[in-house]
Amino acid sequence: MYTLSLNRTFIAQHFLTDEDAGPENELHSHLYRVELMIEGEELDPHGYLVDIIDLNVQFDALLDHYRDKSLNDLPEFAGLNPSIEHFGRILCEQMDKALYAPNVTAISIKLYKDTVAWVMYDLDRLE
Repeated sequence: MYTLSLNRTFIAQHFLTDEDAGPENELHSHLYRVELMIEGEELDPHGYLVDIIDLNVQFDALLDHYRDKSLNDLPEFAGLNPSIEHFGRILCEQMDKALYAPNVTAISIKLYKDTVAWVMYDLDRLE
């Protein structure tokens, strides 16, 4: 099994919608670090799991959608508490939609919020 990973950092804002989240109920920023991991058993004829240049472009485009924005204002968070868990799932599902790579069998996102917490979301593409 091959695994390829890319890492990025960006800042985004949010406020939690729980009634009793204290200071987290106010708009504030976090430094996010996101690690994208893709997996597959087969390489393409060039010896790549995916073209890393294309993957970088797709990953950067995805993260630019969130960079320096409030998650609460984005349609994909409508009706959701913008928790790190929801954010990790949303990033993983959107990367799956953006990525055309038939030999990639799984995508994972590991999303760090500041230096305090992280969440991981895995998506199996074999279904």
